[in-house]
Amino acid sequence: MRRTSSTIRQHRKHRSAKTAAALIAGALALSLTACGGDDDKSSDSGATGGTETGTTVTLPKLDGQSLEVAAVWTGAEQENFKKVLAEFEKRTGAKVTFVPAQDPIINFLGSKIAGGQPPDIAMLPQPGAIKQAVDKKWAKPLGADATKELQENYSQGWQDIGKVDGKQYGVYYKAANKSLIWYNAQVFENAGASEPKTWDELLTTAQTVYDSGVTPFSVAGADGWTLTDWFENVYLSQAGPEKYDQLAQHEIKWTDPSVKDALTTLAQIWGKQDFVAGGADGALQTEFPASVTQTFTGGDQPKAGMVFEADFVQVNIGETEAKIGTDAKVFPFPAVGSAAPVVTGGDAAVILKDSKAAQALATFLASPDAATIQAKLGGYLSPNKNVADSAYPNAVQQKMAKALIAAGDDFRFDMSDQAPQAFGGTPGKGEWKALQDFLKNPKDVAGAQRKLEADAAAAYGG
Repeated sequence: MRRTSSTIRQHRKHRSAKTAAALIAGALALSLTACGGDDDKSSDSGATGGTETGTTVTLPKLDGQSLEVAAVWTGAEQENFKKVLAEFEKRTGAKVTFVPAQDPIINFLGSKIAGGQPPDIAMLPQPGAIKQAVDKKWAKPLGADATKELQENYSQGWQDIGKVDGKQYGVYYKAANKSLIWYNAQVFENAGASEPKTWDELLTTAQTVYDSGVTPFSVAGADGWTLTDWFENVYLSQAGPEKYDQLAQHEIKWTDPSVKDALTTLAQIWGKQDFVAGGADGALQTEFPASVTQTFTGGDQPKAGMVFEADFVQVNIGETEAKIGTDAKVFPFPAVGSAAPVVTGGDAAVILKDSKAAQALATFLASPDAATIQAKLGGYLSPNKNVADSAYPNAVQQKMAKALIAAGDDFRFDMSDQAPQAFGGTPGKGEWKALQDFLKNPKDVAGAQRKLEADAAAAYGG
């Protein structure tokens, strides 16, 4: 599962990713703070599903054909995606069934394939998983129509991370901006706290919130992937893009001094029990959805004032009474080094059973038509550059989408998603477990580094 990041690095070499990250983060800082009065529940874009007037992709008639699509999505995210599948059914006459998968999805697919019942398409959340699916001869290349749709709608960088050995296998249907911190606006107002732009300012803001009587941070320690996102943002900003790429490919070891620096920085928050809701023990029992909802419930005395995670936090905020842009606001992850980080993630549609219907669905998912449906529903970003900004249901999300597209090819994909799944994508193992252990004992930086390196060496093959 070495993925195809070498090709990504090649087409990035002529650009200054660090400069681009600074520009994008600056644009986010300006745009997000300008959205204070927006309400995600009162949109004029009609967040009810359906497509814009007219269509941009031609699909075949598939009456009587059936498809299964597997993904790990749950709750509102799953329901919103089902609306996209319903539109495909309406246009083609095919029947599409959503198959709930479990993490790690590669293991789930392995059992399905071993039983002779693979889904037609799987939504894979790691580039490394795409590579593994190709290596196992599960994945089928995209046909001409889907590839053409990708070329028309996606930057080269988003196309390339769906390729293996030069062949296109993945359609990155969903993207994430993983460099955001959401906060309870009432808590900040009561405390007299302001949005920070640097790590030192973040620590000051956290102390101000704490002094007002509210715990600063909600941390979803029960889900190891959130902890990898914390690390990646600190590491990218502090160590820089070149080191980030090297560590992502295990070209440098996790015992490198740059990792020590990042963990030491993280410990300034994780190691201060009063800064984390429930302390380390409480955080390790807090799953991601609860980490969000407990930040935006309880009036002006919630369990925490801030929660770090991607744009999809909006889906979980939607389960509370808080209104995005009014009660729930957001700022870019602060700069630890010279530039604020810009980390992205995503989910790619990969065909496992080749057929006319499967290729048609992949083509549809690569089109602006499909992405526009889910964009209107909120809690979603598309890397498809031909989705109109107006499709997103509030100004906060519109500006985040615009910034994602403005990044072009100058983004850094989630590091753990680039790693072999045994290291970067398995609950209770590898990086997820090592960082959970570090959250529990943030004083043991050297021990965390040794554990991370031992697990990485085993997963990467030395």
